[in-house]
Amino acid sequence: MNDRKRHVIEKAHQLFIEKGFQTTSIQDILDYSGISKGTFYNYFSSKNQLLMDIFRTTFKKIEIDRNGLLFGKDPGDPEIFISQIELQMTANRENKIVPLFEEVFFSGDKELKQFIEVGQMKILRWFSDRLGDITDDICKPYLLDGAIMLNGILLQNIRFHRKANGEAASLHPVVRYSVTRILNMLEELAQSGEQLVPPEIMDQWLPVSRTEELDWRINIHSVISRMKKLDCNNTDYLKKLDFIEEEILRSSTPRKFLIDSVLLSLATVNKYELDELQALIDENLLEKA
Repeated sequence: MNDRKRHVIEKAHQLFIEKGFQTTSIQDILDYSGISKGTFYNYFSSKNQLLMDIFRTTFKKIEIDRNGLLFGKDPGDPEIFISQIELQMTANRENKIVPLFEEVFFSGDKELKQFIEVGQMKILRWFSDRLGDITDDICKPYLLDGAIMLNGILLQNIRFHRKANGEAASLHPVVRYSVTRILNMLEELAQSGEQLVPPEIMDQWLPVSRTEELDWRINIHSVISRMKKLDCNNTDYLKKLDFIEEEILRSSTPRKFLIDSVLLSLATVNKYELDELQALIDENLLEKA
């Protein structure tokens, strides 16, 4: 994204927060950002498209920062998950994401509502994947139930926590409380065998063919997390996986020749996951090799 387009996105974001999305006109955006109508339509097909680009830009930054908390850490540590959620909720608050979401839903605009619903499904998928990193395999059939409950509990707990303690109150205790409750619930569900929503339905709710494809870096992180759990006591093995993850997730130009070399040294372990990881890397880094 060039600097001028980023400037327009930042200015429009400020306007939408101050005036509201519906009451902000394209002319307001042109005047506030200092661009012509032709330049605007060169970047965005509509005001809706501009708002979606604001959400994409914001969520991408949050996702990078959120994933960065995992580097060199154990993905199975609940404290890391709590920190990731706290970071995300804090960023949502700073960027006034919830008020914008609410305005879109009340507006009845189908295009924007569908876009936001896809974003919500991605959050559920991320919650489910991260809960899978933290819990035992016996909890796997109940991860989507846990993700749905966590999403709802977080929203309501944060709402009433702020009501009781003020808008500036720390989110850490409420996030910790909510995550702990869900982890306990997952253990109870695994014992009782009760399931409300099967995890397989997520592929219907968030089919790649109908929505934006999930960021391949998230898929790579998920595979690496599984691999770490398979041999969590092998220090050399874990260091190599950390190197691969950091090279892919932190570098703007990942060095595929180095990644392939490290993967080759792991060729004798966890072949199924290794093949899956190699395929993801080959598919997405081929042009950068």
